[in-house]
Amino acid sequence: MEKKDVAYGAHVLVFPFPIQGHLNPMLQFAKRLASKGLKVTLATTISAAKSTHIGRGLFEIEPISDNQDTVTTKKDGLVFLTDGPGILTRLIKKHEGSGDPISCIIYDSILPWAIDVAKQLGLYGASFFTQTCAVNAIYYHFKQGKLDFPLDATTISIPGLPPLRISDLPSFVSSPESYPSVLEFVLNQFCNLEKADWVLVNSLDKLEDQEVRWMEGLWPVKTIGPTLPSMYLDKVMVSDNDYGINLSNPNGEPCQKWLDTRPTASVVYVSFGSVANLKADQMEELAWGLKESNKNFLWVVRASEQSKLPKNFVEETIEKGLVVTWCPQLEVLAHSAVGCFVTHCGWNSTLEALSLGVPMVAVPQWTDQPTNAKYVEDIWGVGLRVKVGENGVVRREEMENCIIEVMEGVRGKEIKKNAGKWMEFAKEALAEDGSSIKNIDDFVAKLINK
Repeated sequence: MEKKDVAYGAHVLVFPFPIQGHLNPMLQFAKRLASKGLKVTLATTISAAKSTHIGRGLFEIEPISDNQDTVTTKKDGLVFLTDGPGILTRLIKKHEGSGDPISCIIYDSILPWAIDVAKQLGLYGASFFTQTCAVNAIYYHFKQGKLDFPLDATTISIPGLPPLRISDLPSFVSSPESYPSVLEFVLNQFCNLEKADWVLVNSLDKLEDQEVRWMEGLWPVKTIGPTLPSMYLDKVMVSDNDYGINLSNPNGEPCQKWLDTRPTASVVYVSFGSVANLKADQMEELAWGLKESNKNFLWVVRASEQSKLPKNFVEETIEKGLVVTWCPQLEVLAHSAVGCFVTHCGWNSTLEALSLGVPMVAVPQWTDQPTNAKYVEDIWGVGLRVKVGENGVVRREEMENCIIEVMEGVRGKEIKKNAGKWMEFAKEALAEDGSSIKNIDDFVAKLINK
């Protein structure tokens, strides 16, 4: 996908935290801005930059040394935390003498110091949230000390949100003692948000109508999602059919060939993202639940997790199942053979399933996933959330029952209908005069006409 030869109206620096779940939506938004005539520079670590493949000339990539020039590890991006302001300042000053100096920084919300740098240098700043407005509301109220609830509370009331249970809250809030440093990290997204000229959220108005209105009461919010490649939604950006970055070693051909041999809506696709680590007993229960459902299944089990699979499981399910270490998730979800998505409910995965009309079985693990799962089942009606048994493990019978109900049960029919409805809403948001495309066009216009 090549950008047209245009006279740049403004130059924006896109500054994501370099992990897959944050790179994907911000890189996609960068493409959208470049297609509308902005000059875009994406700043990321060298290891992430090497994994990026985008159309030649679409926008520039500014590699940042992360001392991992050949290998990506879980410590990738540490340089952003240890010397972030200095890195960002040097990048901006590097472009000052060019014909297109940077005028706006679009920064990952979990890097809040970026807006301080922007204001010190006289630039616009836009905070980009890779989580829902609902999750933002929960974190904000917790940070403000307005979310004090007893452990035996049956419901929790938060402005702009439906009634919640403790189990619906992000794990860092429901169990603040579990990861105190990470909790502080996510709460800091709001420490100076009032300085931002724009607050961009990877969601859409119809998906979170009340939640968006709540955020608009505090900050200059614009929903700009879903940030999927254009060919899965509006099809305006020709050949934009993937995110353009993968920190794994992708080879999707085996998945596609296998799916092509399966009947329509017959496959359960199972993936828990690039970070979640299931306990060995949970992996075993999930495995036998899949087998007992007697459904075709495609299960992504990262190489580091494969030792947790039950002995001989792959051999015993070879007729029905395919276990891989990676797959092209968008292509899989868009395939006609897929009828259900067993997911951890990371926001990117959830938004992809919503946008492609795929019913879900929600198996949340941590962070914002419990809140996303609450909305999947109770608010959007596009899936079922599993019930957790003793020791926090979802038993095989529960897994089997949820899969069968979504695939062929009475509730499954309504879930499929709702999934189709939300898919159309996602397309509408990025169609001509759609809510998100209007917000994007307004953002671009204000930068160009500054």
